[in-house]
Amino acid sequence: MANNPYSASNTDAPHDTDFKTSDQSKNESLEQFRNDAEGHDLRTNNGVRIADNHNSLKAGERGPTLMEDFIFREKMNHFDHERIPERIVHARGAAAHGVFEAYPEAEKYSKAAVFKAGQQTPTFVRFSTVQGSRGSNDTVRDVRGFATKFYTEEGNWDLVGNDMPIFFIQDAIKFPDFVHAVKPEPHNEIPQGQSAHDTFWDFVSLMPESAAMVLWTMSDRAFPRSYRSMEGFGIHTFRLVDKQGKSRFVKFHWKPLAGTYSFIWDEAQLLWGRDPDFNRREMATDISNGDYLEWELGVQIIEEEDEHKFDFDLLDATKLIPEEQVPVTPLGKMTLNRNPDNYFAETEQVAFNPGHIVPGIDFTNDPLLQGRLFSYLDTQMLRLGGPNFKEIPINRPVTPVHNNQRDSFHRMTINKGQASYEPNSIDDGWPRETPPAAENGGFESVNERVDAHKVRGRSASFADHYSQATLFWNSQTDVEKEHIVQAYGFELSKVERPWIRERVIQQILPNIDLDLARRVGEIHGIDAPTEKPASAEELGKSTLTESPALSLMARLPGNIKYRKVAILVADGVDLDQVTALQSKLKAEGAKGMIIAPTMAPVKASNGNTLTPDAMLNGLPSVTMDAVLIAGGAQSIETLKSSGQGRYYPQEAWKHLKVIAAVGEGKALLEAANIKMDEGVLTGDSVDAIFDDFKKALGQHRVWSRNPEANTQPA
Repeated sequence: MANNPYSASNTDAPHDTDFKTSDQSKNESLEQFRNDAEGHDLRTNNGVRIADNHNSLKAGERGPTLMEDFIFREKMNHFDHERIPERIVHARGAAAHGVFEAYPEAEKYSKAAVFKAGQQTPTFVRFSTVQGSRGSNDTVRDVRGFATKFYTEEGNWDLVGNDMPIFFIQDAIKFPDFVHAVKPEPHNEIPQGQSAHDTFWDFVSLMPESAAMVLWTMSDRAFPRSYRSMEGFGIHTFRLVDKQGKSRFVKFHWKPLAGTYSFIWDEAQLLWGRDPDFNRREMATDISNGDYLEWELGVQIIEEEDEHKFDFDLLDATKLIPEEQVPVTPLGKMTLNRNPDNYFAETEQVAFNPGHIVPGIDFTNDPLLQGRLFSYLDTQMLRLGGPNFKEIPINRPVTPVHNNQRDSFHRMTINKGQASYEPNSIDDGWPRETPPAAENGGFESVNERVDAHKVRGRSASFADHYSQATLFWNSQTDVEKEHIVQAYGFELSKVERPWIRERVIQQILPNIDLDLARRVGEIHGIDAPTEKPASAEELGKSTLTESPALSLMARLPGNIKYRKVAILVADGVDLDQVTALQSKLKAEGAKGMIIAPTMAPVKASNGNTLTPDAMLNGLPSVTMDAVLIAGGAQSIETLKSSGQGRYYPQEAWKHLKVIAAVGEGKALLEAANIKMDEGVLTGDSVDAIFDDFKKALGQHRVWSRNPEANTQPA
């Protein structure tokens, strides 16, 4: 491409090439902004020591407060302006620092420094719900945001995705409509953190392109058990560019090393009241305890010449690429290992943008992605007070930053020199452009030929709205399908207008699967059609009839690492059994939590004491992955006589959890009327039950119990 013949160019070889990142680069850059008050005097923002922080200045002890009280005015003024606008979506979030280390395979596909073999790059990851406000709950039925900021040697790269690989709409021009529809309704600001209302279902029932994504949100994917068990996806098709300049299409995936597993709906509902901060609390606690969260970053790679070899369009954000057709190639591992020092300064002020990329990564023409490139920056200008939000410490790259952007609100950089333009000769042309290169080069967009008319429209290749919804439905286990049916049944029961319910059941669901429509229709007394009403173009086609990778069961961990297990105890418990249970759990990477009727020290049968981690109602069974009942005749009698003691295993059984009792512990199961099955284990010793317990817990839940559990009261 020819240079501009009418201007001089300040181009030079790369500089700052001795700068390298490590796992501590971002942590070190934040140190200058940290403020530890220990050992320091209380002062005003202007540095004046404060003598009395309890009384405002008055005209007499009972007289009016004086306007000259600058200490009061400063304190109250700052307090009155503490809040900033919350995010329009993804308002409720939790975050952690970490490090990404690239595998040797990665640099074959991209020249980005983050993918150099063995390269360690600091990261900051924010998980979030979408619909609710900052004050909503963690365990609502919702999509989860999975946004990652990589502080690379070449600048910040933001991979801004979700825990589901597709989205509700194809074109960003419909994004405001979708968000308005799913948010609390404008006349009464209800409901909070839920999609079970008229405006959402009215919109999606009129937008068939949303069918697949709605199906995903009706599945158990909408209730991740923890952030560590959540997959992440870049959603869109991107490009990776290697050192030779070759471009390939890619889809980004985060694969949790802990496996994928979720809550079930009733469990998630109960957690709303018992611990609305469950997911964020668990992540912070685990990191504090050294139980770090880990994912592999992988990509599905499509050569440019294969772009049109699929049943769908790679630029359609409502479509995924089945892993059976294009396997995921791992590029590296991310470990989250440090909690933020301050929620507002880091988690609330961090600004992610899919438009933040580095050389070796590029966009595609996905119309939803293209709209996001504008929207994220636009909202951050308002939320964070102008264009200088990138100078907020958490948003600063760890690389040097020099350009000619100047002034505006909250400018912190003190730029030296006289020239704030380019090209210039006054400051010897600095800062200078860097030519594109295989390494340490300036950013260069992929040279893609575009030959088309300017139109408002969509490609015919975007017309398929149902084939991948059908693929997802066919790929679920029977239990997962049942949960989806019940989810549609519940959500639509909250829709007041009957014609909206009828439209979903008669015009949307049959195109996914006739049996799905029939089962949901029976819940609402609405007859579903016996033939699919959509056109052949809308129904689409799929090479695959099912994709096992789409089931949560596909990536069960098979071990019990990181699992939280309740050990029920009371005075008179057999301490040797408790010690043995905790030891065996720890050896497997799990954690045994001592749960007792009160927080008073528990006196064991041998006279020793142990300290409870929580009370029966403090860490209820919905916060645990399994339940162990230690023996000891007196302990079991106490638990049997307690309504909470009997309810604990009852609730765990209802939620398909593994329960094991040692020695006299079996009597508590009998008192609680626990029905014996393959997930209820008893034995005279810890050794007698533990191997079977470990094997059952490795499957996450006792799915065979589901039909019987459904007959039991909540």
